Amino acid sequence: MYVIAALYHFTHFADPSAVKPDLLALCTDKDVKGTLLLAREGINGTIAGSRAGIDAVLAHIRALPGCTGLEWKEATDTAPPFARMKVRLKKEIVTMGQPDVDPLARVGHYVEPQDWNDLIRSDDVALIDTRNDYEVAIGTFEGAVDPETETFRDFPAWWEANKGRFHNKRIAMFCTGGIRCEKSTNFLLSQGVEDVLHLKGGILRYLEEMPATDSTWQGECFVFDNRVSVGHGLTVGPHQLCHGCRHPILTADKQRPEYEEGVCCHLCADKTSEADKNRFRERQKQISLSRARGEDHLGRILPKPGADDIT
Repeated sequence: MYVIAALYHFTHFADPSAVKPDLLALCTDKDVKGTLLLAREGINGTIAGSRAGIDAVLAHIRALPGCTGLEWKEATDTAPPFARMKVRLKKEIVTMGQPDVDPLARVGHYVEPQDWNDLIRSDDVALIDTRNDYEVAIGTFEGAVDPETETFRDFPAWWEANKGRFHNKRIAMFCTGGIRCEKSTNFLLSQGVEDVLHLKGGILRYLEEMPATDSTWQGECFVFDNRVSVGHGLTVGPHQLCHGCRHPILTADKQRPEYEEGVCCHLCADKTSEADKNRFRERQKQISLSRARGEDHLGRILPKPGADDIT
């Protein structure tokens, strides 16, 4: 059984490059795989491994400057979710492209999962999904506004163009694990919005703690590992991955004429060149050969990278 830990923590790292070597070495030694992002503003990522391995890495991170209060969410899987370990240095651990945004200075009010339903049903609350369009497409909260953004960088411009819609409203926001809302709530507060709230622990904590019978969540939640999507109780959802665009699709979508295994689906068949498709076909050929030999193909395709949100 593999333990999957999704984590983020905002803190000030004076030199993120100095944090990387020991962290990567420990993950390698403990056979922990996944991706961790390091920046001056903190750490973000999802990792998987044995119970002992994950515990060792989490203890190491908690011992880093300012990381004592690290929180994370866990799930399990019988298959390894990741093929390799990566520790990457980035300008931001969640890319918004707003240099003045600082979650360590101020964020919105946290709302516990058990209080979320009553909040979002209030007439004076506008509910905004801060995730990307392909994530929202497979599941969101009842009544949520979808900004239809391709990346989190698009959110500030969307808000500027649409803020008039939310005059005299309290703003409640949510995302996969909570990290995007740390920045989006700080951003809205800086724009003069007085009452900003966000779901503590994100969708993942809500799905873990709220019974399906009491839930206002509709559909599945996209996650950035080989599970692709999860539902209530964090059970693995029905979605698979198109290896061409790395967007979630259902088994029924594979029956559509646009679908070609490892190459394209109805979402991307008309968006990639023939040269791209030929590259994907060669990649799929190598994956198939590896499977036939009973080997794990290291070039496995994972969900679309979370420049916005790994957690």
